[in-house]
Amino acid sequence: MRVASALVLAPIVLGAVWMGGIAFLALLMIAGPLMALEWTRLAGPEGSAATEQIALTIGLVVYLLTMGAGDSGLAFALLLAILGLTLAWCLWADLPPSRALIGFAYVGGAVAAFAWLRGDSDMGRLTIIWLLGVVWATDIGAYFVGRTFGGPKMAPRLSPNKTWSGLIGGMVSAAIVSVAVFVWADVQSISLTTGILISLAIFAALVALLSQAGDIYESSMKRRAGVKDSGTIIPGHGGILDRVDGLMFAATFVALVVISVHYLVGWMS
Repeated sequence: MRVASALVLAPIVLGAVWMGGIAFLALLMIAGPLMALEWTRLAGPEGSAATEQIALTIGLVVYLLTMGAGDSGLAFALLLAILGLTLAWCLWADLPPSRALIGFAYVGGAVAAFAWLRGDSDMGRLTIIWLLGVVWATDIGAYFVGRTFGGPKMAPRLSPNKTWSGLIGGMVSAAIVSVAVFVWADVQSISLTTGILISLAIFAALVALLSQAGDIYESSMKRRAGVKDSGTIIPGHGGILDRVDGLMFAATFVALVVISVHYLVGWMS
């Protein structure tokens, strides 16, 4: 069942990434609210009115941030507006603001990051392919190196299978794949000098670190909630968050870095 689910979902996700536009936004708008619901079930008692209301609020955030992600000014304005509305809703409905705001940043921020990074350009497509490759390489490298060499655990109480050797293996794997993707893509607008390739490798290693942090964070949420998986929507895999936990941290980090560099270069020029 696990393999069958992967064979069905992988072409859908990769096809949406390749096509971009409405196909990719539709994927985000379907997955986003489902992830919000999974997160709120981890954050609060399942079935409670507060849980469902927080999920509804975060779901709305996902839609609005996705719509505004193509325009950084609009996205920022929506971000502030939704933040205020979320706080107002929590006060009016007597909900715990911390849960809503963390979910707002965790799910809404990651979905908006994906939408903004993909855009409608060929570079957006390459960026998402690069991000997927780096995160997947991190998981695979961490798994095999960790199993082979073992050693001290990173967070034994939260994620007992993760080791420091696995983290190093994941970071090295991510760096290799990062360089390989750009060499394979042969982007004409980028001169792949030694300095650029080293920078790509170092950046990928940092992304790998954030990806592993995302895995550990979701593990801590599941341990807190006393559940094995975030959901049951994907047969053999669990919930959507179980498959993209590290990717969400990584996407948000990459988007923030790209936006910061863009504005820094513009300011300096």
